Amino acid sequence: MDDCIFCKIIKGEIPSKKVYEDEHTYVFLDIAKDVDGHMLVIPKTHCVNILDAPADVLHHVMDTVQKVSNHLVKNCGYDGVNTFNCNNECASQSVFHFHMHIIPRKNNDKLAGWPPAFEGARDDLDLTLEKVKMM
Repeated sequence: MDDCIFCKIIKGEIPSKKVYEDEHTYVFLDIAKDVDGHMLVIPKTHCVNILDAPADVLHHVMDTVQKVSNHLVKNCGYDGVNTFNCNNECASQSVFHFHMHIIPRKNNDKLAGWPPAFEGARDDLDLTLEKVKMM
């Protein structure tokens, strides 16, 4: 996609701090500099988000998320990672090229592991189940 910033990063048209690359994925440090080591895993195939990503693209991205996460824990001194993904504007997706975030974590780093904006469910669990179940 010609106007996609992540596609431009993959093509080398925009510089990035590359962490890892293979045939299907590209991993780079997030320029937000909000947390040390915050990185993004993107597929080299453009898709908007997880809702339209083909199964093989999802598979390659998750393989890379696992590979990089294991590297962070086994070789870089981190104790764990948070991984997350936002889909569509209502969920705070800001770049419309599928990507997964990896946040390296250390014990007692005082970072929130769960979004603090959640205020609690409003609906009864049985009502929610009836709405979302797939059987």
